[in-house]
Amino acid sequence: CVMKRMIAILGPTASGKTELAAHLASELDAEIISADSRQVYRRMDIGTGKDLDDYVVNGKCIPYHLVDICEPGTKYNLFRYQQDFHKAYEDIRNRNKVPILCGGTGLYIESVIRGYSLSPVPQNQKLRESLSGKSLDELTDILKDLKNKTGSTMHNTTDVDSCQRAIRAIEIETFNLHEPVEKRAMPPIDSLVIGVSIDRDLRRQKITNRLKSRLENGMVEEIQGLLNSGVREEDLMYYGLEYKYVTLYVIGKMSYDEMFRQLEIAIHQFAKRQMTWFRGMERRGTKIFWIDATLPTEEKIKQIKQLWQ
Repeated sequence: CVMKRMIAILGPTASGKTELAAHLASELDAEIISADSRQVYRRMDIGTGKDLDDYVVNGKCIPYHLVDICEPGTKYNLFRYQQDFHKAYEDIRNRNKVPILCGGTGLYIESVIRGYSLSPVPQNQKLRESLSGKSLDELTDILKDLKNKTGSTMHNTTDVDSCQRAIRAIEIETFNLHEPVEKRAMPPIDSLVIGVSIDRDLRRQKITNRLKSRLENGMVEEIQGLLNSGVREEDLMYYGLEYKYVTLYVIGKMSYDEMFRQLEIAIHQFAKRQMTWFRGMERRGTKIFWIDATLPTEEKIKQIKQLWQ
């Protein structure tokens, strides 16, 4: 069963995909569904790069979904994303609008386009305790071994960039190995998938400039505020990259310059992993139409509309 189509816009961080999606939505009277694993959290705005101003086009606010839907400190996951995505998708379709999926979390995008079958997996405290002292490299090896046994293509290095995430991935694969449950099938969605292609040097330059701007415009204060509100250090660090390094700076474990340097490197590596995931999607059968990030917005929209029609 293949549903009616939507448009998906993906690309690495700093490629300008949200702005493009918003302008396209304005032209098509469409609504945006976010595919970003961290923008679901309230009050985590600068560090997750929400850039909510991008959703305002010619003075009109474009409707968007799956941003600011849960509290910091909680653990959102792929299974919940699928549920929330389908609610938003059905709602948009029922109002005869076009859904535009937009984001950089490849796993989330692929899971809804291709209709991954997932099941809720409970926490395994015993397993967690047995893994607690291991390094990320050791955990990654355990995960690879499990994936070979289960034949899973789900957990890629993109989403296991911390020990906590790797342990959760091992927990899921272990559960699927020993208790193959009745999986809840999600129908695939026939989608026009647009990739925003950005030259590596330009991407690096934009990442650096954007990081400077975010730090100058309140990212440190945002993270300090979350800590003051009672969100635990380790919970904040779970959210990766910006939250990990800025938290280490705020609690005095890293100097500002060291934080900036290490965070900049980590974001460059993250963008590279995003591209690796998108190339993997193509190998797994998703046709992605790549559009040059440096083209004027009108030209990009013209190309997408031609493909859509």
